[in-house]
Amino acid sequence: MKKIGEEMSFLDHLEVLRWHLIRMTSAVIIGGTLAFLLKHFIFDVLLFGPKNPDFITYRVLCSISKYMGLDESYCVTEFPFRIQSREMSGQFSAHIWTSITAGFIMAFPFLIYEVWKFISPALYENERKHAKAFIIVSSFLFFIGVLFGYYIITPLSINFLGTYTVSDQVFNDIDLNSYISLVRASVIASGLIFELPILIYFLTKLGLVTPEFLRKYRKYSLIVVLVLAAIITPPDIASQIIVAIPILILYEISIYISKFVINREKKKSKV
Repeated sequence: MKKIGEEMSFLDHLEVLRWHLIRMTSAVIIGGTLAFLLKHFIFDVLLFGPKNPDFITYRVLCSISKYMGLDESYCVTEFPFRIQSREMSGQFSAHIWTSITAGFIMAFPFLIYEVWKFISPALYENERKHAKAFIIVSSFLFFIGVLFGYYIITPLSINFLGTYTVSDQVFNDIDLNSYISLVRASVIASGLIFELPILIYFLTKLGLVTPEFLRKYRKYSLIVVLVLAAIITPPDIASQIIVAIPILILYEISIYISKFVINREKKKSKV
């Protein structure tokens, strides 16, 4: 089956890309503006929620640890640190960049749509029919990753780093930007990591990855996952295991996705 669409010059492609980027940027700005106006909700409820001892993650982990007869290290009663801003423009800058991050998250489905619109001319007609499924699945995985980063990675990091101390003589006065960076990195990194099945799908379509390749290097991927979990979580075993499990599940799902793509391509070649 031939691809549909007229031949475009390099400059034509750049012009099309420019307009896609303009629309994507506009979507992020609109989402960021909405987040900017919702300052109280974004900061007091969302951002500072995980530093509240009553945050749902701490209550669930505390209940689980008690049920399993473990120590009560996850039963948080207070966090011995304060968040401060040490720069004149610190709070305003934090407000701006947090709004942009929130705008990116809110606009993600539209961003994926624009990416699809840009690459769709290079796809076959029957592949274009899967646009809606691609956008829905990509957005779903991203938002699941964002929630995982917010409700799992962020609380684990705050619980460990916020209570860690080298001496009673040192009090933790955490800079506002440092705290926000931790939350932002946990949330965005998790959202992008959860896009692994989508990435494997396209790499398989391009012939760069096969199910056999993924199975062959499964044990090496386990090491990579553990290293990745160690990077984005505090250095305690329980936290790393909690983070590593869903990533490993995503890897196994990616193997089946790669196998599905290969089998479908073989069926097409026989037709």
